[in-house]
This record gives sequence, structure tokens and C-alpha cells, in this order.
Amino acid sequence: MASVRQWTGREARALRHALRLSVRAFADHLGVAVRTVTKWESLGAETSPRPDTQAILDTALMQADADAKLRFELLLTDGGTPTKGYYQSGPREWDYETWTDDLGRAAACLARQDFKFAASLVDRWLRRFDPHSLDSHGLYLHARSLVLLGDLQRDQGDIRGPLSARQTYRKAQQLFHDLDVPRRAAQVELSLAVVNEMAGQLQSAAERYEVLADDERLSQRDQTRAQLWIGTALSKDGNNGYAVHVMQAATERFEELEEPDDWSVAHQKLALAYRGAGDLGNALRFIDVALSHRSPDSPMQHVRLDTAHAHILLSDKETSHSGLNLLDQAASTAREYGMSHQLGSIEGIRHAFEKAH
Repeated sequence: MASVRQWTGREARALRHALRLSVRAFADHLGVAVRTVTKWESLGAETSPRPDTQAILDTALMQADADAKLRFELLLTDGGTPTKGYYQSGPREWDYETWTDDLGRAAACLARQDFKFAASLVDRWLRRFDPHSLDSHGLYLHARSLVLLGDLQRDQGDIRGPLSARQTYRKAQQLFHDLDVPRRAAQVELSLAVVNEMAGQLQSAAERYEVLADDERLSQRDQTRAQLWIGTALSKDGNNGYAVHVMQAATERFEELEEPDDWSVAHQKLALAYRGAGDLGNALRFIDVALSHRSPDSPMQHVRLDTAHAHILLSDKETSHSGLNLLDQAASTAREYGMSHQLGSIEGIRHAFEKAH
């Protein structure tokens, strides 16, 4: 959201309408007289509030929720009255910087699973401009917005159908291809492979990961992630022995690259592969390492780690009660944050345990 360089009655009126307040309620909200608001609205762009009132208006705009800020921007594009169309005609000079900032904020929200606010940040830009009105810079930001929307859909488990992560990623991939941005296009290919794995298409996911693990368009970190995820797909498909070999190599590479979060995730995945191979000793050893290096700010990673730990504990009847309690804890967090795919995995583990016992 851009700041207002100089408030006039025009911007003040747009803010009142964006907040959906009456003249009196808006005056009370700002702490000014009703006649002051009436003056702004009658004179419009011909009057400017005093400097101290400018600051009050700045604060009111800053504290408005995301939807009100979007309404404010849209109102200003049509002289302070609601826009008649769905899109603005094209970005203004300051839009690119604000758009980039909002994408960074959205990524941070996704990292802590604040899906609602992340969606509002991304959606405001995808809705705001007709892609056909955008230059190459705008199209690049539009594609990045689509990637973040795909990430959000994927993290919420929305991976099938015409409005799913898969379709959103494909749109972004085509845009990056058209813009000749190979690194971004390859990153989206990696995300599409993850969606295939989540959908149970393990062989095709493993094959795609294998290609991308040697793809020079990707950074070394992303290549190593692809290598790790080869092992994940193999382990889910029951090939745990080879999965351990592949994952160990990726884990060592993450250590060389000094990527602690990926290194921790690799230990979690190794633990599950060892569990699948029947080696509970190594499974517990590797999950302990992952737990001791977990990210404190990511509910998603907490759910994944607790689910993996519970899965291992359920493999031994002496620790199965602790495993069920931990599974309940993971399910509670998954419900709280709307992680439907994770919740489905948890329910699958519980069902398999109950069926076996």
C-alpha cells in the first residue's frame, strides 16, 4: 500500500468511503470536528488538511485492514468514486515498488501460515490490473503473484481442479517462459513436481525431480531440494533403502551449502525413510536432530515434524500411546491453520494404525 504524499479533501473522502463510515463516524474515528470533514468533502482537491491532520490521516490509512486499503486505492483511480470495471488500466510509477513489497510481505505470511492475509495481499494485485495492460515488469510481478497464490493453494491442500495450485503454477510457468526468465520457470517446474507428489503421482514426481536435480537453471539449493525430494517420492513408494542413500547425499549437501532449515527438513525425511525400512533406532535418531533444529515460527513445519515423530512412535507398541497423543496435537494445529493436506495425512496414519491394531 503506497502512502499519500499530500492529503487533500479528495483523498480524505476516498478514505472515508473505503472505511465505509458516515461523515460523523469518520470525524470521530480521526478525532476531528464534523465540520472539518464536511469542508474536505465540499472543497475536494482544492483544500489540504493541516500537517498534524495529515499525520492523523496517514495513521488511519496505515491501520486500515487490507480490504479497506484496496478499496481506497481503487476509489482514487476514478476520482474518489467506485471504479466501474474490474481492473485498473495500468500500473502507476509507484505501483511496482509497492507490489514488490507486498509480495515480500505475502511470502512472510505464508511462512507462518497466515493464509488469509497472504491471500489478501496477493489477490489485490492479481485483481487490480488486466494482464494485457502490463509491460514486462508488470507481467513479471503478475507471474510472481501467481506463484505465491499457487504456494498458498498448495499449502492448504488445494491441488486438484480448475482453480487449484497446479493450474495456477502452470499460468505462472507460461508467463516466465514467455518473459524468458529461465530460473523462475524452473522453480515453478519444481513446485509442479511437488504437487504431483502430493497427488500421489510418485513415479512421475520422482522422474521430474531427478531431471531438475541437475538443471543448471536452478540454484544449488533448489537442485539439492530436488535431490532430497527424489528420496521422498521413493520412500512414499516403498523404496526406502535407495531413498535413504539419496537423502543422505542431499543432507550432506545442505550442510555444505550452510542451509540449516533445509538440513533440518532432510533429517525429518530421512527419519521417515528409516522408519519405512524398519530401522526405528536410526528413525528416532534422525527425528531427534530435526526436532532440535525446528523453525520456531512455522506451524507447517511443526505439524510435519510432529506427524513424522508420531508416525515413528506408532511403529512400536511401547510408544504408541505417545504417538497417538502427538498425532492429536498435530491434527489440532493443522485444523487451526487450515492445512487440509496435512490433516488428510494425519488421518491416514491414524486409520492405518487402527486397522493394524
